[in-house]
Amino acid sequence: MPTTSHKKLLKELCLLSIPTVLEQIMSTLLQYVDTAMVGRLGERATAAVSTTTTVTWLMGCVPFAVATASLALISRENGAGNKDRVRLLTGQTVTLSLISGLLVSLLCMALSPFIPVWMDAEEAVRGPASEYFFIVNLAGVFKCAGIAFGSVIRSVKDTKTPMRINLAGNVANLVLNYFFIYTLAMGVRGAAIATAISYTLIGCLMFAAMRRKSDLRFGRSDLVLRRDLYRTFADIGLPSMATGAASCLGYVFFAGLVSGMGTTTFAAHSIAVTAEQLFYIPGYGFRTATSTLIGNALGEGDREKMIGTERLSIVITVSAMFLSGLVLFLIARPLMGIFTTSVPVADLGAAMLRIVAFTEPFYGLMIVLEGIFYGYGRTRNIFFIETGSMWGIRILFTYLVTKVWHLALAAVWLCMIADNITKALLLLADYLRMVLARRTEASQLI
Repeated sequence: MPTTSHKKLLKELCLLSIPTVLEQIMSTLLQYVDTAMVGRLGERATAAVSTTTTVTWLMGCVPFAVATASLALISRENGAGNKDRVRLLTGQTVTLSLISGLLVSLLCMALSPFIPVWMDAEEAVRGPASEYFFIVNLAGVFKCAGIAFGSVIRSVKDTKTPMRINLAGNVANLVLNYFFIYTLAMGVRGAAIATAISYTLIGCLMFAAMRRKSDLRFGRSDLVLRRDLYRTFADIGLPSMATGAASCLGYVFFAGLVSGMGTTTFAAHSIAVTAEQLFYIPGYGFRTATSTLIGNALGEGDREKMIGTERLSIVITVSAMFLSGLVLFLIARPLMGIFTTSVPVADLGAAMLRIVAFTEPFYGLMIVLEGIFYGYGRTRNIFFIETGSMWGIRILFTYLVTKVWHLALAAVWLCMIADNITKALLLLADYLRMVLARRTEASQLI
């Protein structure tokens, strides 16, 4: 059985994760600028763009499910050296992502007039929010393709190419934002057009990059859906999609409860959520690398590499999230000032960020444990944990806080924090059960 030294494994983990971390940092920084550009148009413009954000997350669970299954399956076959199988799985991913992307786009555009109403947005915000959502989803197929194809490229241990492509797309979005929002004075509509164009660019570039790799160069016959592979994708992807759906529906309901607290409160909440994103990026970077390495180790049959990847990923991710939480606490108010000129919005958002800063290590633990389970293709338990905690803790208590007890935004964020900590602890318990079962199995073989 092959062996892998911890030093070599640490190097490989860092080499895979650093491009992903840099990619997401640059993406988030550019999103900061994007949000700040819209924020300069006023609170109503911010609310118009933010109202449909959680619904966008909900629809994103479909391409994410395809991407999760692709990463788990292709990385495993790549580790085993099955090149023909890798190309076949790549072709299946292309077909599944295009079909699902088309269906999601059509559904979003059909529902665009109703979503702001369902989200309980103010009357003045509903029109711009509906238009923004419709325009962005004109490029929904390309967005879904970009997510899935990027995952395919990462599954063969190339994280630099998706980093470069996403960086190019986000820079393009920034430039186009300035042009459409300010030069042409198109406001929220201009922000939507810029986003749609950047999604299209990223999707096309990801496809071109994928086709350039000989290991991923699928044939026409590989595009025809095969029942056995479809079921394999479904076994991994459907629980992942259900997890995303249950989670994002919770986020939709959660955002709807907060939006009913008023435009200023909702703007502060939305901007603070966006601002926090930069500080949990290390966790997501290591999650992707962890899933890839575990999938490859499964294909190689390298037990030591699997165990070493798990341990190193947990230690590194939690440590990195502790440091990011500390930085978030220290710069909370200046950070909010980047996004809005409204002092009440900035002060309220900064207070929320200081509250959540102390819980970043728990969020990091949750993220990396998900990455471990995704690498093994174990997605069902994540569904039960995510759904139970989201609806049993976050939504239930946020409803009580906003509709029954009428408390302030801080109480809402405490509900959110309790949900994240619960998920982390439940996933940790599940992981420890897996470790114990593995040790028991090993002792029986001796």
